[in-house]
Amino acid sequence: MKFSRSKVKYWMTKLLWRHIVGILVAAFALFPLVWMISAAFDVTGQLSTQKLIPTFSGFDNFQSLFSNTEKPYTTWVRNSLVIATAAALLQTSIGALAAYSLSRHKFRGRRVTLTTILIVQMFPQLLAATTLFLIINSLGQTFDFLGLGHQLPLILIFGGAALGVNTWILKSFFDTIPSEIDEAAKIDGASHALIFMKIIVPLATPIFVVIFLLSFIGILNEYLITSVILGLDGPSMTIAVGLQQFIYGSYAKNWGPFTAGALLATTPVLILFIFLQKYLISGLVSGSTKG
Repeated sequence: MKFSRSKVKYWMTKLLWRHIVGILVAAFALFPLVWMISAAFDVTGQLSTQKLIPTFSGFDNFQSLFSNTEKPYTTWVRNSLVIATAAALLQTSIGALAAYSLSRHKFRGRRVTLTTILIVQMFPQLLAATTLFLIINSLGQTFDFLGLGHQLPLILIFGGAALGVNTWILKSFFDTIPSEIDEAAKIDGASHALIFMKIIVPLATPIFVVIFLLSFIGILNEYLITSVILGLDGPSMTIAVGLQQFIYGSYAKNWGPFTAGALLATTPVLILFIFLQKYLISGLVSGSTKG
């Protein structure tokens, strides 16, 4: 197959650099994952002797991870899934209700409300760590189940953690749904709750999936607030907090079990991506074109 000189010149000057940049970006993004996989199967389990292709490979790190009774990895996984799922559902529900009210109802102070909740989200969680600790500590003195070391207060904190961003995203999506549908339903005697559940929710399912998945991933990987509320030891720890026990003070020796646990921690996210892929793709596309 022959190529004209103009086509070769066009490919060299216009397309080649894009391929090079794409390959470099992909390599930069995949290298930490490849290195983690290599460390997880390196039987030496030490950072100082790790290679990209391990000399001796096996499942020793995984066996050490699950056989360690002092560091209950399966308990951490269960805690993480419970907290991340409950908090992500709460985030999505609160954001959906707030966005529906701000999208469909006209009232005084609506714009101020939208601006305020967005400004509040601009402050990092680090600023609220001490305040949250004091609040939860005070609540725990009256209600034990809302105190430090319990999962419920952490779920409630995460439930409103991304209220501003989620509300803005969902409101932009709800604004694209014709209000005439609501009016027709009202004429038939439907209440706002019925309109939301029977009309808005089915139409907005893709964007709900996107919000839920992003919230789930963020909560699953969160360390700062989780360590403040649950502590650095105890039966309520999550994966992000619990895995630090493997590398605290001796990370070079326990690097293998740590990376094995981190590798397995990606499994829930991959499963969610596989099962929610259809909704995820349509939700991302809708969010980029209907915002």
